[in-house]
Amino acid sequence: MKYTVGIDDMALYVPKLYLPIETLAEARNLEYAKLNKGLGLTRMVVPDVHEDAATMAANAVHQIIERNQLRPQDIGRIYLGTESALDGAKPTATYVLEMLRRKYRDEYGVSCFENCDVVDLTFACVGGVDALQNTLDWVRSAEGRVGIVVTSDFAKYELESGGEYTQGAGAVAMLVKHHPRLLAISGTFGVATRGVHDFYKPRRTFSKEKLVREVLDLAGMTEMDAAEILAKLPDSLQVNGILDENDETLELHKETPIFDGQYSNWTYQNRIREAYLNFCKNALHTNEINDDEDVLNAWERLVFHLPYAFHGKRIASEIFMLSLKNQNKWAAFAENLPPEPIQVNYTDNAQYEKDRVGFLRAITKTDEYRAFVNEKLEKAQRASSLVGNMYACSIFLALMSTLESDLQDNSNLTGKRLGLLGYGSGSKSKVFEAVVQPEWESVVSQFKVFDTLESGRSLDYATYEKLHRKQLTESVLPPSGEFVLERIGEEGVRLGARYYKWVAAQGVREETAHSQVPELVEA
Repeated sequence: MKYTVGIDDMALYVPKLYLPIETLAEARNLEYAKLNKGLGLTRMVVPDVHEDAATMAANAVHQIIERNQLRPQDIGRIYLGTESALDGAKPTATYVLEMLRRKYRDEYGVSCFENCDVVDLTFACVGGVDALQNTLDWVRSAEGRVGIVVTSDFAKYELESGGEYTQGAGAVAMLVKHHPRLLAISGTFGVATRGVHDFYKPRRTFSKEKLVREVLDLAGMTEMDAAEILAKLPDSLQVNGILDENDETLELHKETPIFDGQYSNWTYQNRIREAYLNFCKNALHTNEINDDEDVLNAWERLVFHLPYAFHGKRIASEIFMLSLKNQNKWAAFAENLPPEPIQVNYTDNAQYEKDRVGFLRAITKTDEYRAFVNEKLEKAQRASSLVGNMYACSIFLALMSTLESDLQDNSNLTGKRLGLLGYGSGSKSKVFEAVVQPEWESVVSQFKVFDTLESGRSLDYATYEKLHRKQLTESVLPPSGEFVLERIGEEGVRLGARYYKWVAAQGVREETAHSQVPELVEA
């Protein structure tokens, strides 16, 4: 490659509120030990009233800018990976850009971010990896380019659903440069994609007649006819209300997904295997590995997308098996395992899948696999246990968790290779490799991941449910030293427009203006 590029620095922003998993388990009559010891869950972070995907992203990027003393004019792009987009057309990244512009315009001028490219990349939880790969290629193509990749999501599930206890939220920003101090990343990626419905957020449509019927039933007016009521709407193309929309049906946007947990585990398992093998093939072709080299064995640490803390160690069993086979160690290892299911021997595919899941689970029970997990995966789990699922951010939180834990353990990671394995429902996996750079310790010492997480405030269940239902209009904790959502437009050509501002840290005076005057008349 012509230039060495990669991640120079990383920053984490998480909301300050969290719900202890033990509190949720008590409210839902669930066994806490199964959630804690079985899935690795301890807390789940919950956004406050003033927080959304845009504020979290802007706060993470702000850290990167301040810590590295970046001039806005030198940042060529801010690419956002998210599945928590705030609009169907306007990128959430534009809100991030505008918050930053208003924060820095007094110092650097009103046009300080004018030449910065922004966009959202969405592919469920792998959108951040897409944004990183794209930005690495862009930086690599010309010396001196500087880009920021940011991931930001709120993993929200329905109350009492099977995904509720995995919820989490936050943002991770990454500075991408030439000659990075933290991680160098080549252009070789493995990819595997298939169109499936394991997890998705569809446009949900509702009949106007059914909606009116439901209201009438609730009001006890069962004798009234919904169709007759709707017939009284003005016979005009002008829209004067919700039911007066010209479409026959009404669409409802929901932050929560439709998902099939078991099926999603299956697709995750398959895509990771396929992308891993594709990476090995591509790395061999580009001479980044040798013919006789086992990639998994060469990776000092493995960093997975973690929808819950222990998910990576459940998924890694198959590539662990492939690695042993590649090293001609499988036969000895498998002596005490049941026979491996072979698909061509099955006429019932459902039975094959069931047997394969059981077989891979048997691998995870061995002492050798437990040692493999403790050596290569365990450190990535630590932060996830205290945050929950962060969707596109999860793999990067796992990376920060790994690096900070290794720093605390005085590990010598310089020159070591890390394997990163991302997954997004729908479904796609991307696998790539990062090499730890000599200055990694000084960079990681500024992460403060665990200090940040330990400084959060615990919620009681009643407050959590009110936040989830959006019943609160005032923040639980007054914002301080952060970007916040100020208001949402309610009518006319600003209907749904979102307005943000910077709130100075308590006790600190700042002279930055944050007018919400429309751009056309703004100085």
